[in-house]
Amino acid sequence: MSRRAQGYLLLSLAMMTVGTTVIASKVLAGSVPPFQATALRFALALPVLLWLLWRQGGLWPRLGAGDRALLVLQAAAGSVGYTVLLVIGLAHLPAADAGVIIGTLPAVSALFSVLVLGERPGLRQVASVALATLGVVAVAWKANGPSSGFGMLCVFGAVLCESAFILLNKRMRQPLGAVQQATAMVALGLLVSAPLALFEGPLAWPLPASLAALAWYAWVPTAAGFLLWYAGSSRVSGGEAATFTAVAPLTAVALAAVLLGEPLGLSQGLGVAAVILAILVLALPVGWRRG
Repeated sequence: MSRRAQGYLLLSLAMMTVGTTVIASKVLAGSVPPFQATALRFALALPVLLWLLWRQGGLWPRLGAGDRALLVLQAAAGSVGYTVLLVIGLAHLPAADAGVIIGTLPAVSALFSVLVLGERPGLRQVASVALATLGVVAVAWKANGPSSGFGMLCVFGAVLCESAFILLNKRMRQPLGAVQQATAMVALGLLVSAPLALFEGPLAWPLPASLAALAWYAWVPTAAGFLLWYAGSSRVSGGEAATFTAVAPLTAVALAAVLLGEPLGLSQGLGVAAVILAILVLALPVGWRRG
């Protein structure tokens, strides 16, 4: 398997884990305050990543001020901002409605890669992102549309945070390995969220369902998902990685149907086909070049 194909597989798996965060956040919404949920997520994930870092035995590289600032920005945006905004938004929206908004992630990520990373897409990349975006909207869309303007803004804010999180590592002068990057994100995320959690009052002891959701969120989308994403994104361009974010909302909507009993129809089937076609288009030998 080529290095690029490995990247595509790792990115797909990573985005599947991200899709499960919608279901976990729906369980947490209203039962655990958002910053407490975020801090608990990182507190559960950090020991796993520290153990992996110790087993790897690698030395931590000396980072410049710019790279350290990028790490903090990634942690504040993606590690903390995404979780907090998604939990708040899902207290006001059904999971399927959130899937509609998260379906914009491929387009937002692709735009981010152009505006921030300076990448210039080829025609097939543009077509791939367009197909992926149409696909996830077709899968998630409900006739009555999203029901809460505030919830919509929160979930779209989570999309913006996730776009920054998954692509800002491309700007680092001294790239980190997947385990190092994931550990840094979780540790910094805990440092940012823990003080804010104190302002939400006494620690709310999670109900069994919420505790299970927190454990899943910490060990699968966070520990495993971070590792998969950073390992995959190191093998492809930011523009290519943007297309694979389409897998996250597809996973979210599929799980909403299975776990929450929401029906899937013909448009959803066509949406899945569109995303599969988007990935096949991207897999053709065409590259992105720096502008």
